[in-house]
Amino acid sequence: METPLQLNQENLETLGSRIPVPNYSRSSDKTGIVHIGVGGFHRAHLAYYLHQLKKKDAASSWSICGIGLREADDKLNQIFKKQDHLYTLMVKHPNGKIEPEVIGSIVDFKMGIIDPEPVIAQMAHADTKIVSLTITEGGYNFNPTTGEFNFDNPDIQHELRHPEDPITVYGFLCAALERRYKAGLPAFTILSCDNIEHNGDMARKMLLTFAEVQDPDLAKWIAQEVCFPNSMVDRITPVTTHADIETLSQTYGVQDAWPVTCEPFIQWVIEDNFTNGRPEFEEVGVQFVTDVEPYEKMKLRLLNAGHSVLGILGAIHGHPTINACMEDETFVRYLRAFLDNEATPILGDIEGINLEDYKDILLQRFANPNIKDSVSRICSESSAKLPKFLIATLHDNLAKGGSIKFATLIIATWCYYSDKGINRHGHQIEIIDTMNAELHQMANQTKTDRLAFIKQESLFGELINNERFTKLYAEMVQKIYKDTNIKKHMKDMI
Repeated sequence: METPLQLNQENLETLGSRIPVPNYSRSSDKTGIVHIGVGGFHRAHLAYYLHQLKKKDAASSWSICGIGLREADDKLNQIFKKQDHLYTLMVKHPNGKIEPEVIGSIVDFKMGIIDPEPVIAQMAHADTKIVSLTITEGGYNFNPTTGEFNFDNPDIQHELRHPEDPITVYGFLCAALERRYKAGLPAFTILSCDNIEHNGDMARKMLLTFAEVQDPDLAKWIAQEVCFPNSMVDRITPVTTHADIETLSQTYGVQDAWPVTCEPFIQWVIEDNFTNGRPEFEEVGVQFVTDVEPYEKMKLRLLNAGHSVLGILGAIHGHPTINACMEDETFVRYLRAFLDNEATPILGDIEGINLEDYKDILLQRFANPNIKDSVSRICSESSAKLPKFLIATLHDNLAKGGSIKFATLIIATWCYYSDKGINRHGHQIEIIDTMNAELHQMANQTKTDRLAFIKQESLFGELINNERFTKLYAEMVQKIYKDTNIKKHMKDMI
């Protein structure tokens, strides 16, 4: 193999003999999209779609400026500076084939936490047509049970007193939109790419709630002028490992400090509702619809909930990755039983989708041995994920008298997971959750109050008052605490 070469704009032509590189100019691009939250998923999804479009010379006036609002974003910021905002996307196929490609659609990155002004100016610039978001469920700052905006957040309180010094996404959006409003410029579209049902509606509700308190006149203008299309996004994107970096360097001769790995499958369904123009994403396979709700519900209740089913159970059993779970027949049968008996019945018909085929493909995606998505990543921030992915299905089935046993075992296992923090072999589990302390405190009371964990109303709503659920949950918690052989409990149910 040739000597590894540093990924940057200067070396791009040489690197082009090793792996595919951008075939378009990046120097004269206008930044039509500002993206907040440049993680692995964004780089494997929206940025990839735009890259594909630019390769067809169909989006020459569009590129992306990334925004970092957290201290942790500075690592990517420093790498991007060294690499001229280029990165490698490594598509991993089930048969072991890897397809690396250099992506060039991101041309700038600004750190709002270091200096808010350049970020506000970029978003307020007339060239910016879309501000897109991947800020995770927790970034929307709402109570998962009531759906209402959390004004108790100290960063929000700071922004209300000091609108010129934004910290959160809401402060930055309002600061930029205010400048456009006063300058007579058209608004930009706010495009959520997060795994939240009605993500555009949620972004609109939260921003308007904040703006109405900070600046009522601005809130009226936002309500009239800004579009918030709902969207459904899908591509499994595991955390990049050192082995991925080494493979890229040793096998392909590319030195990239932070490549992104992903599966071949990709999907994006968007409501065609944009304020100020958009790239022609339909040219590269994006599906534009009038109502995205059935598609996003399908994805959240099948893929995302399915991931959590495998993750929580797999963590206690000791499986390190999702594909390891899928190599275990008991886990496969349990997952399919949950999908068939509890998730599918509450979805109804979805135009253009065969749900049986979708579930078959889903299981194949989870089983991809080259993705090796860690169980700890899938379980991260379960307090933000499970209310939307799994507990919502539980509520729906309780309301219609459907099956609840598969989801209930997950909740009972989550309690043990939060309480003990160890798997059945006594090994420590890596728990990543902003509510970890609260979850542990409530779960730890299970030995004296079997229902303590599910009394957290912000997560479980009124489930504590449902006798059918509490009776089954109490039985399952007792079994798990008595015997941590989770596969035995799974087999008893299937």
